[in-house]
Amino acid sequence: MPEGDTLHRIAEQLRPVLAGHVVESARASRPRSGAAINAGLLVGKRVDAVEAVGKHLLVTFSGDPGGGCVLHSHLGMTGAWHAYERNTPWRKPAKQAAIILVTATHTVINFSPKRLELTTGARLRGDTHFARLGPDLMLPGTTADAILPRLRTSNGAPIGEAVMNQTIAAGIGNVYKSESLFLAKLDPWRPVGEIDDQALLAYLTLTQKLMLRNRGGGMRTTRFAASGPRLWVYGRRGEPCLVCGGVIHLRRQGDQGRSTYWCPACQPPTAPTADGP
Repeated sequence: MPEGDTLHRIAEQLRPVLAGHVVESARASRPRSGAAINAGLLVGKRVDAVEAVGKHLLVTFSGDPGGGCVLHSHLGMTGAWHAYERNTPWRKPAKQAAIILVTATHTVINFSPKRLELTTGARLRGDTHFARLGPDLMLPGTTADAILPRLRTSNGAPIGEAVMNQTIAAGIGNVYKSESLFLAKLDPWRPVGEIDDQALLAYLTLTQKLMLRNRGGGMRTTRFAASGPRLWVYGRRGEPCLVCGGVIHLRRQGDQGRSTYWCPACQPPTAPTADGP
């Protein structure tokens, strides 16, 4: 599933080809679930903004005093946004296109999203799930101090589940969960309430730094070595730990069975330290 840094990169890639441009034509397919989108409402509208909020992408159009007509997408596991110069071939089949926006210079397509809806700014602000999103870690103004009280509301939950809760902090996914918990030497199954404030603040600060460092594009990297893997534990089940040589483990965690990778030797269920390898 795309994580917060991915959505911000997508927004930065789409902004030059959409923001300030007028939609000349638009077409939407029938969704598997939810209401069908009347793409014709977007024709003739100018795109005012393209922004990421956590794992959500918002394309705001002109013409609505209630906050603008907003195309709201959540990519889920398989979704993607592509932009092509007009009359150039697509890298995905047309049958996967949920909505197609055409400007004077580009064709922009949202393929296979988990959620896609046409709403307004006012309705989106009133959406219970969206309104409850926690601070976005990809925004430089977000601080660990602002997130800590939200994390403390889940003191009874394992840290590996709590940090995936988007109402606590928006943007953390499986990769950053596993990587930053490893670097912070935190056992993913340790209850939040057993971890002191200093260690939690260090973990949140570390996670934000990693996400911001990956904002520029390229392969997501948390291990900045001249050679070897670019990730410490994620996707490395059964391989040796790059710090202690022990075996990397994988276990499903939480109600949704999210993948958690960790090194039991480096992340023992004991009092954590704020320093990482």
